[in-house]
Amino acid sequence: MSIASTPTLSDAEVVALCRKHTLFEWSAQGAVDPIPMARAKGVYFWTPDGKRYLDFNSQLMCVNAGHGDSRIIAAIQEQAATMAYANPFMATEVRGRLGAKLGELAPGDIDVFFFTNGGADANENAIKIARAYTGRHKILARYRSYHGGTHGAMALTGDPRRWSSEPGMPGVVHVLDPYHGMARGWDTAAEALANLEEIIQLEGPQTIAAFFLETVSGTNGVLIPPDGYLQGVRELCSRHGILMVCDEVMAGFGRTGEWFAVNHWNVVPDIITMAKGLTSAYVAMGAVGMRRPIADHFRDKAFQGGLTYNSHPLGCAAALATLRVYEEDDMIGNARRLGPVMAALLEDLAAKHSCVGVHRSLGLFGIVELVKDPKTKEPLAAFGQTSPATRRLGALFREEGLYTFVRWHTFFTNPPLCVTEGELREGFALIDRALTRLALEGG
Repeated sequence: MSIASTPTLSDAEVVALCRKHTLFEWSAQGAVDPIPMARAKGVYFWTPDGKRYLDFNSQLMCVNAGHGDSRIIAAIQEQAATMAYANPFMATEVRGRLGAKLGELAPGDIDVFFFTNGGADANENAIKIARAYTGRHKILARYRSYHGGTHGAMALTGDPRRWSSEPGMPGVVHVLDPYHGMARGWDTAAEALANLEEIIQLEGPQTIAAFFLETVSGTNGVLIPPDGYLQGVRELCSRHGILMVCDEVMAGFGRTGEWFAVNHWNVVPDIITMAKGLTSAYVAMGAVGMRRPIADHFRDKAFQGGLTYNSHPLGCAAALATLRVYEEDDMIGNARRLGPVMAALLEDLAAKHSCVGVHRSLGLFGIVELVKDPKTKEPLAAFGQTSPATRRLGALFREEGLYTFVRWHTFFTNPPLCVTEGELREGFALIDRALTRLALEGG
């Protein structure tokens, strides 16, 4: 079968072919109803039949630089023409330059990087590094978390996606987050830290290698920690010799209006994991960043990790070009400037639609939690489940020409960082129309 450079199949034919010969992730295959996608540019993408969608989720919160940026594409093409692949035992200029550039951008004194294929195996390797460096076995992670779909990363994950993989990797201890859902709300930083310290004491601090946490939790709710929480985690980890590992796979590279979300609180973790926005998802790539003393541990001890495609030249080239695009177009500044606009638009939705229970945002990282009853804050779908109303809302978004992530009782507002204020307002107008239609239908 030849593959034409322009689409030759219709929307229905593309969907039928994919459903027949491929598996879709996290789904019962009989219920899969994917959007066919043929081309994309900026904040929009089109189906083979020509229907346009506003991409209000940057696909999977990853196409931060927007679709079809010619500078990133040219860098990938040039690297492919020069040297498409070098195995990870080789030293390449593009690999070295990317490590140096990330050393300039990463928090504090983090300036050594291990390049991976994506976010999940970045977290897998961070586990290996933490255990090897500390000589300890246990790993703390939070319940309202997602760290990836591989075996170790799934064990770290706290949300219901973990359940089908259990029993998972031994040694993982889950702790509660500061957030407890709409009805109960938030702990103060002091309360959350007291709970964390109690778990550390009960587990034995001398047995704990690391505490993994999404700086701003992603698919579990864009959970922005209360001021003082991350600073307190840093102090607890330092006091007990526990490595603080910030998973910035989703929150990193400008999504929150800073290069890395942890910068909002002026905290330097021991290890930071990244992917998604690293290459704006033009090429699959992730990385583990670490402070120099951790890297120095492996000077005379072998680091037991690596895959065929680690440090892939195309990924390194795409990452370098993506970082240049962020800087040239001031996309991190754009996310910071449009953050208050998004917050105001979310507030407008809440004022107009009683089904909006709570909303949160930081930069261009936003979420809405929907309720059946604004007084009781009962979610529109039960924990870990969906409902007819949320399924219908997803369908209405599609009808309106808006793509975003609808999960459980929530939906996300995460456009590419190249979005203009006009495009941001366009997206919220489509959301407003969909919520209005849902209410009129009795949803």
